[in-house]
Amino acid sequence: MTGEKAGALLPAALENRRRDVEGALLAVLPREGAEPAALVAAMRYSVLAGGKRLRPLLFLAGAESCGAERLPEDALEAAVALELLHTYSLIHDDLPCMDDDALRRGRPTCHVVFGEATALLAGDALQTLGFEVLATRPAGDSRAARRSDAIARTARALGVLGMAGGQALDLGATGVEIPEPERASHLRRIHALKTGRLIRLSLELGALHTGANADRLRGVSRYGDALGLLFQIADDLLDVTQTSETLGKTAGKDSAQEKLTYPSVFGLEGAFQERDLALAAAREAARELEGDSGLLAGLAMFAAGRDR
Repeated sequence: MTGEKAGALLPAALENRRRDVEGALLAVLPREGAEPAALVAAMRYSVLAGGKRLRPLLFLAGAESCGAERLPEDALEAAVALELLHTYSLIHDDLPCMDDDALRRGRPTCHVVFGEATALLAGDALQTLGFEVLATRPAGDSRAARRSDAIARTARALGVLGMAGGQALDLGATGVEIPEPERASHLRRIHALKTGRLIRLSLELGALHTGANADRLRGVSRYGDALGLLFQIADDLLDVTQTSETLGKTAGKDSAQEKLTYPSVFGLEGAFQERDLALAAAREAARELEGDSGLLAGLAMFAAGRDR
């Protein structure tokens, strides 16, 4: 199967996997009506609002590229920990002190519905729940070392050299005139940390739990870096080419807030060219892992061609 064909078939595969992911999310989230009621409601509201469930899928794709049949039955719950962590980041990203957005996944953001204090706590609680899940799944003493490795990798991906660091750089560059020679490299660093690290991590953890060796893990990481960049360039382009109704979030905010993005640095045509270069890099990294066709190539095509 070519990468183009895999990309065309991917939405159906995503929908099949998504049903499994939704079930696993319900298994790890606090039950509806549990106390503290407002906090639990905010957590469930944000996690169960829909979305592509890309990061759990990437976990499964990373595992598939390294022998998914070696995954234990409860590995899907480890995969959905990544969705909990992603949702925590979205809740915090939408807060007035960050990107100040009122719309996410087609409905009001968490802080608009539940207030800023509860939204902040919901993000905190989802982050800690994500780490709890990673610390306990897949279960068993024989997998303790892999769980420990997963936790360490996750902490690095979320911390000062990962998502939090990228968000800080993004905020620091908003509305600031970055010298021309530094704009492109600064932009790439923001995207690599803020978005790319969690995408790479998702693939790495799936591979890790299959028992992949160090060389294979490095190959998965290379693909993850390329896919993360591709995904964020596509996201930047969607902000200026799609409507809020299509995106399910406020379109045009990056430009309005004078954020550093691929269209603002390279122009619209240049941003599309950068997207195509990132797609080529992701497909080449995928080829090294799975040959000329497969799920990873399809994911790259899907990331480049998505409309939301």
